[in-house]
Amino acid sequence: MQDTFPISSCFNPGEPTADDPTSISATKSGKSIVTSVYQTMIAGHCRLFTVTWCKDVLVHELSISVVEDSNNVGETNINSSGKQQSCKVELRPWYFWRKQGWKRFHVEGKPVDVFWDLKSAKFSGEPEPRSNYYVAAVSGDEVVLLLGDLNKEAYRRTGCRPATLDATLVSRKENVFGKKRFVTRARFSEKGKLHEILIECSSSIGRSNKDPEMVIKVDAHVAIHVSHLQWKFRGNQSITVNKARVEVYWDVHDWLFSPGPRHALFIFKPRSVLQSSTSSSSSLSSFDGKNSNADGSSGFCLFLYAWKLE
Repeated sequence: MQDTFPISSCFNPGEPTADDPTSISATKSGKSIVTSVYQTMIAGHCRLFTVTWCKDVLVHELSISVVEDSNNVGETNINSSGKQQSCKVELRPWYFWRKQGWKRFHVEGKPVDVFWDLKSAKFSGEPEPRSNYYVAAVSGDEVVLLLGDLNKEAYRRTGCRPATLDATLVSRKENVFGKKRFVTRARFSEKGKLHEILIECSSSIGRSNKDPEMVIKVDAHVAIHVSHLQWKFRGNQSITVNKARVEVYWDVHDWLFSPGPRHALFIFKPRSVLQSSTSSSSSLSSFDGKNSNADGSSGFCLFLYAWKLE
């Protein structure tokens, strides 16, 4: 399936790749993958900085990449064939020394240093750490991206000042697994509250006398209830979370009609107050591959791939 939903003007997920949560090979290997895309200033230009956390039975992996071409970042694709600079860190239980370190790569001839300290990181069984860690990227004596909760340690280690412009979280992709229930936790803004998202789906077509239905809950409250899911397997609806509007899009066609490994795609798109006053006419019923919203807005998107296990 191609991700051609209306999304941020800074990000177009494009075709799935081997590192994409929708990759069947990655899913069969047992890897859980979370990918976050940030927009930040690197080497004097606005660029997309991609951070991917992977987890299998034994190994956590951290991958960081920057697309070197700075021309028209609004059309940059994180899966594009443009030249990328990247580094990867493998965290194996018996390699304690790799849990802290730094690597350097160059973007348009200018150095970008990535520092990390994951010695005491708490993962809670997920690909991305919950606490006690930092990952910092430095460009031009500024910390242009800082992840984690050990900010003081990060600035002391890098010896650099905070960036003039904060990095902006553009999108987040993750995959979850289940039979009828799919749970994750996510923020709808960079500094917002962490919300629990629960998706429940009833029996597949032909396995029950009841029509399939789906419920999406946010913080244990029912936000969306879709009955007759076999006729409404693609759609969108606005919900309110902490007095803010969030557009929710879904495509669960494969859950109902496809054999083999099956995943559904959910997109959560927060709206600003200005955007909320403009009604959205976008729909998931047609995929045109264009990277634009009906209201011309831009901002964060959460892409949630829900893999249905038998």
